[in-house]
Amino acid sequence: MDFQFLTYVKNEGVATVSFNRPEVYNALNDGITYELQDVLKAIAKDDEVRVMVLTGVGKAFCSGQDLKDSSKQGKRSFMDSLHKRYNPIVAAMRSLPKPIVCRLNGVAAGAGCSLALACDIIVASEEATLIEVFVNIGLVPDSGSAYFLPRLVGMAKAFELCSMGQRVKAREALQLGLVNKVVAPAELDDAVKQYTDYFAVAPTKAISLIKKMLNKSTTASLDEMLEYEAYCQEIAGSTHDHKEGVQAFLEKRKPVFLGK
Repeated sequence: MDFQFLTYVKNEGVATVSFNRPEVYNALNDGITYELQDVLKAIAKDDEVRVMVLTGVGKAFCSGQDLKDSSKQGKRSFMDSLHKRYNPIVAAMRSLPKPIVCRLNGVAAGAGCSLALACDIIVASEEATLIEVFVNIGLVPDSGSAYFLPRLVGMAKAFELCSMGQRVKAREALQLGLVNKVVAPAELDDAVKQYTDYFAVAPTKAISLIKKMLNKSTTASLDEMLEYEAYCQEIAGSTHDHKEGVQAFLEKRKPVFLGK
């Protein structure tokens, strides 16, 4: 697939999508948000892809909305922009039936921070930072930040980060539970590869169901989750990979999961 503002590489079950506007720290214009919607739809339909990596070209992950670009377009509806550009991306990321690993190589600010938090795993460089920068220009968090942050760090810390626009460095982000792993910049690719190597040969259907279950658990009661677990387990139990896993256990060998 060819894109103007993204790069896309598929290799051995791993689809790597990179924001590719390094001259503006991968800021988000209209084009890049629509391209990201398109690539997420394509990955969802591609059975060869078992795991997605989201990252940025150059020094930054994503610096958020391109304010210079949007200011040239005159007055526009924030609600309309979110409904058409950002909300579909976050919804597609959370419903993608495959894990998304964020390769957090640099700053993730504003909507860029939201997109990082929408991933399933975040592997961060020691030089990376997260910042809910919206308040610094008199705006409120969007693109899912008001949903993800309180669930990750608690209400009080989420309010502090959002209302004060504090920059969170990678090591602090790890302590807060915002990221999964922090490594030296030179070790970032290897650390990401440890995750993608696992997910590329894991039981993808089961992982997809796990992702759906955890999404649902944030708003469901215990009784609802017990029923949903039973429903999902019935689906998982009928997959090829479940049968292969049991057979491999009985034969005392490593299972060969096909992701279905």
